[in-house]
Amino acid sequence: MGPSITPGSRAAKQDPGGYALLILLFALTVMSFGLTVALPVWETQMQRENEAELIFRGNQYVEAIRIFQLKNPGAYPKTLDELVEKKCLRRLYKDPMTENGHWNVVLQMEGFGGPPAAGPGAGRMMTRNPVMGGTGPGPTSAQSGPVPGGAGPSGVQKVMVAPVSALSSIQNPRLIGVVSASTKKSIRIHNDQESYDKWLFCFGQDAKNMPEIVYYGESKKKS
Repeated sequence: MGPSITPGSRAAKQDPGGYALLILLFALTVMSFGLTVALPVWETQMQRENEAELIFRGNQYVEAIRIFQLKNPGAYPKTLDELVEKKCLRRLYKDPMTENGHWNVVLQMEGFGGPPAAGPGAGRMMTRNPVMGGTGPGPTSAQSGPVPGGAGPSGVQKVMVAPVSALSSIQNPRLIGVVSASTKKSIRIHNDQESYDKWLFCFGQDAKNMPEIVYYGESKKKS
């Protein structure tokens, strides 16, 4: 007859496995808690990095439109692709704040560029003003026809914001910039604006003077 095994001795042999399971469950709980705390921090950091990338890419378009204007005085690009085709932009950049990467474009509103200039200076860029969202200057004034970001009779700047897909249905679009299609609230305050759809990157706009915005397809005007 072999040695007898009492219930107490069997439970004793099972204790080490029970302790290991408890330790594993405790470790998983701690890891889950750590991930719960770390995830919002990681998401915030990613959003900050995307904001910095948004400013960089937006300014690339501002600079490309500035170069386009230097090469074609008084003319405006009609599409973003034209900036690449005319070698003003190395490649198209996506909107980092949206999943599809599609920008909204900012267009010069007809009739809001001020009166045509007269005299020998007409048709030439004479003076410069700050660029909205950018670091370089932009043309204003003494050129015949509208000037990007110019003011109308009331002195209010006016632009139209439209999706890229709408450009084909707009007659003679005059593209002066881009803006994110995301309406998400931003972490950073950029040019006094707290949502990405108001971070305008426009050539020839005063960075501290938010223009009146007319949205494509809406009869109601927003500012």
